[in-house]
Amino acid sequence: MPLQRHPGAPTGAVPPEATSALAEGLVTVDHTSSPVQRQANIVGAAEVAVSGSDTTKAAQAALPGVLSDVPVAVLVIDQAAGDVVYANKAAIELAGNVGLPVAVDTWGASAGLTDLNSAPLASTSSPLSLVAAGRPVVGEAVRLSPRRSSDELRAAAADPGSDQVLWVTGFPLSQTDSEQRLSLVVFLQVDGPAGRDDPEAVLQALRERAVVATDIAFTITDPRQEDDPLVWVNPSFTRISGYSYEESVGRNCRFLQGPATEDAAVDDLRRALREQQPITTTLLNYRKDGTAFWNQLSITPVFDGGGELVSFVGVQTDVTERVRVEDDRRAAFAAERAARQDAEQAHAAADAARVEAERAQSRLALMAEATSTLSATLDMADLVDRLASLCVPLLADWVFLTLVDEQGTVRETAHRHRDGHEAALAELAVLHLGNLPETSPTRRSLTTSESVLVEHVTPEWVDRVFPLPETAALFRSLGGTSVMSVPLVARRRMLGALVLVATTDDRAFSSEDVDLARDLSRRAAMAMDNVRLYQQEHTVAETLQRSLLPDLPTIPGVTAAAAYLSASTAAEVGGDFYDLLHLPDGAVGIAVGDVVGHDVTAAAAMGHLRGLLRACAWDAPDTDPGEVLGRVDRLVQGLHVAPMATMVYARAERPTADGEPWRVELANAGHPPVILRAADGSVQVVDGVTGLLIGVDATHRRASLLLEVPVGATLVAYTDGLIERPGEDLDQGIASLAARLAGAPVDATPADLCRHAVGPHPDRRDDVAVLALRFD
Repeated sequence: MPLQRHPGAPTGAVPPEATSALAEGLVTVDHTSSPVQRQANIVGAAEVAVSGSDTTKAAQAALPGVLSDVPVAVLVIDQAAGDVVYANKAAIELAGNVGLPVAVDTWGASAGLTDLNSAPLASTSSPLSLVAAGRPVVGEAVRLSPRRSSDELRAAAADPGSDQVLWVTGFPLSQTDSEQRLSLVVFLQVDGPAGRDDPEAVLQALRERAVVATDIAFTITDPRQEDDPLVWVNPSFTRISGYSYEESVGRNCRFLQGPATEDAAVDDLRRALREQQPITTTLLNYRKDGTAFWNQLSITPVFDGGGELVSFVGVQTDVTERVRVEDDRRAAFAAERAARQDAEQAHAAADAARVEAERAQSRLALMAEATSTLSATLDMADLVDRLASLCVPLLADWVFLTLVDEQGTVRETAHRHRDGHEAALAELAVLHLGNLPETSPTRRSLTTSESVLVEHVTPEWVDRVFPLPETAALFRSLGGTSVMSVPLVARRRMLGALVLVATTDDRAFSSEDVDLARDLSRRAAMAMDNVRLYQQEHTVAETLQRSLLPDLPTIPGVTAAAAYLSASTAAEVGGDFYDLLHLPDGAVGIAVGDVVGHDVTAAAAMGHLRGLLRACAWDAPDTDPGEVLGRVDRLVQGLHVAPMATMVYARAERPTADGEPWRVELANAGHPPVILRAADGSVQVVDGVTGLLIGVDATHRRASLLLEVPVGATLVAYTDGLIERPGEDLDQGIASLAARLAGAPVDATPADLCRHAVGPHPDRRDDVAVLALRFD
């Protein structure tokens, strides 16, 4: 190719519009010449201009990606600004991480580059300056003295062999009239100071290394020849492909292709060459030995000064490892994505399962709370209020509850709204329940025992269910977009209906909500029926208790009070009793007893025992109390009217003259001792007499104790439920009772003393009976 000189170019220099063949020295035809001669041939053959049109910019932009990891330092220089705009990794290691863009001389100073005489490049016509001016440099030696002080630079000048020597090759990448003119600079290093005594040997080594030391494969083809054959390849091409220079030059580079080379990539490559466009692609090529490798290929068309295509310059890199890593990465990414999708699906399934589990758990928690809350009361009004609290606002925005009796007559209503509206709800209850149409959810649930769901309330539905204009207006003011009604049925008895209303569309009821409400209604109905049964039993118990525990008679000279507490939760009766008798001879009979047990059965036995005691005491009023208890014992065991029981019986005779004390005879059948409280508040435990329980030994003879009780004293008899406490023995309980009685005010009445004796004891486990008698 004839050499094209630029007017005004210095002798021996290549004109600005010329280009070298990408960094290593590029084109040669005579591969048999020496490396030095070959370099000269390369320069002579490569003096062509690189197009600055838009078609080459893509290739120019792709060069940094190709050259990033090569083992030689590479710079890209903007000719217009004279700035370094790109530095590969090796160049960054050379100069440090200098912020780009940066002036060429500044970058050279940062790298510590000098000429061979150790003078800073900025003060000379350095190869960097020439390349920045758009002139190619085919090989010039510079010295590397990284980041030294001025004294260190003077010492380096005195001993130049201590520095490294670099070979600089540079060339323009674009025409002088392009929008952006770029130049490429390559630095190659000769290791060690081997040439310190022979500068020519240093230069020779640098020239040799400029041609053969790079890992980048450079090729040049001649499109003016038939089939666009290779006209030059560098040694790296031979190393990568396995084909020698002689085996490569003169052939089209398609000989690197093989059976697995992708047709689409080849077609793109052919189209770019045909259209004289730059292209960068990666395709599968084959070495001479048949092994495949991935080749990253960047091809740039080269035009002469007249715009004629004269060659294609190829930069090739073996990226097999990178492609393999990319394939592995893609495979790993695909596997990770598949695993992530599986995990997401599993997570979604787990979320759905968790939501379902949480819903089920919430439902169970609600049912558990409903069971414990509703069963904790035996009062119907309280139970209904608790049910309304469970429903609002957890299940609905407002609730309407209707209870009916055995004849289906409405006997009670309850309602609650999350925003109050008590007056409107009360008015709705009065008006609506007085005129329940067949279409009403309440009526339908009461008559069919089935649930009713109205998912979306319409104006027509409101008019049908609430025929009275007033009730329809009240319903609309309270709000309602969805309604459901569930019956309250327990033990095959209809107890009422529960209506739940939602006021917003986002709370519209579904079949699941109906199932939940139905479960709640079953528990509520069972609790209501339990309350009903308890109230029936409670009524029976009250009647029985009134018949068994007498009203205390009015006896002259005596002030009496009594208290009774049952330990049974089912009925307020038990086996404890008290009695006060005005005997025929004018004496006063006092009795407190305790039948084993504390339920209705014990209460019935207590009634028999109390009747026997009354009969024995009344039949022989002047009989010794011990003998009375003996007769009662024999009758109990003979008639089998009661199990074992404890009892205390006293007979009090009035004083014959003023100021004299009362005479009290006392007998005890295994019962806690009575307590005598004097008028001044002092107390005495009367424990001087005792005996066997009733029902143990009918032949047992019982003794009596005679007490002289001053006027104003109070005798307190009680059952063991008053003194039994967990963790305490009876003596401690008796002492505590005595202390409570002593702590009462001095002027405390018998009724006051009963209250002090009972006191607040929520852990009581047995029935309690207390009788207090003051002798006036």
